[in-house]
Amino acid sequence: MSGERGRCARRRAWFALPVALALSGCITVPPPVATVAAPSNPRAADLDHLAYAGPPSAARAAMAQVAYARADSPYRLDAGDRLRIVVYGQEGLTNSYSVDAGGAVTMPLIGTVKARGLTPAELAHAIAAKLRAGYIREPYVAAEVEAYRPFFILGEVTAPGQYPYVPNMTVESAVAIAGGFSPRAQKGSVDITRTEASGPVRATVPLGTLLKPGDTVVVSERWF
Repeated sequence: MSGERGRCARRRAWFALPVALALSGCITVPPPVATVAAPSNPRAADLDHLAYAGPPSAARAAMAQVAYARADSPYRLDAGDRLRIVVYGQEGLTNSYSVDAGGAVTMPLIGTVKARGLTPAELAHAIAAKLRAGYIREPYVAAEVEAYRPFFILGEVTAPGQYPYVPNMTVESAVAIAGGFSPRAQKGSVDITRTEASGPVRATVPLGTLLKPGDTVVVSERWF
């Protein structure tokens, strides 16, 4: 009987030893750590992909870089531009002309001249060529933009609509002209549609992007 009591006492002592050591600081138990497994598909972590099922932000940035790399290219005329055309020595021809909906300007003597897609210098050359063909022997023509065609801003802004373009304007300044963002606007980036020589191009761009005349800015509604 006494032997059985001894064995029980020894078992209790061995059981109490780790508890005593832990309480005395000899045994340290690391705190629990929460871990999150990385998703098997990296695109699943991209909020753009989750919210819109579209290309991830890196791909959108690449699209914007390709679409707007030519922001400093020569200015191309289109409907809505107003030009000051000077034919030296010919006061009847020197005047302000607007590019009409068909993309042309109409002048005395020579009639319509295609302007869409041309630079002001190329348009001046085309006008001189028409004047030289039976009207003026050696015409000297200069053309410059007097007023650019407007830009458009739509979506989540206070006052969407059409506004005059100002040189070196950015998306941020365009939003300010339209009264600022609405409470539900997505403020990190916008969509811009721009007409290039190859046709309309659309890209998602940051607020510091330079605009061009005729651009259409769309401010999306945020999802959360």
